[in-house]
Amino acid sequence: MIVVSDASPLIGLAAVGRLDLLQQLFGGLSIPTVVHEEVTRATGRAGAEELATADWVTVHSLSNDFLGRALVGEVDRGEAEAIALAVELKADLVLMDERRGRAVAARFGLRVVGVLGLLIEAKRKGLLDKVEPLLSDLLHKAGFRLGPELYRRVLEEAGE
Repeated sequence: MIVVSDASPLIGLAAVGRLDLLQQLFGGLSIPTVVHEEVTRATGRAGAEELATADWVTVHSLSNDFLGRALVGEVDRGEAEAIALAVELKADLVLMDERRGRAVAARFGLRVVGVLGLLIEAKRKGLLDKVEPLLSDLLHKAGFRLGPELYRRVLEEAGE
């Protein structure tokens, strides 16, 4: 399975100490160079050290950066290059949280999952006992924006 990620899922999961879930769920992960730089070059950023040493993450330069450059008007550079890399690699899944980026990825027929969907999937696969503590940590430690209705729906879908 080919999985491409934007920076936000990496940063969010690292902030709550669960970047390992990505390796457990997918085995490996592909990211564009700009996403790697966004996460690893910021001093003290959650996931910087983990991502810099993660041998299960492959960093790619785009073969043709036309699509990435064309999308920058709609989404930020990391999202644009993640979408372009996913198209280039014919990815099975794109990890992305931002609504606009998800909509753009969907236009290209890409399947998109965010951190919340990853947590639900991890619980379904027995990698987590409970989702709620991580949701709480995402809100309080990672500054994740999550309204009460979505919070409730995630817990309901996770069977909590």
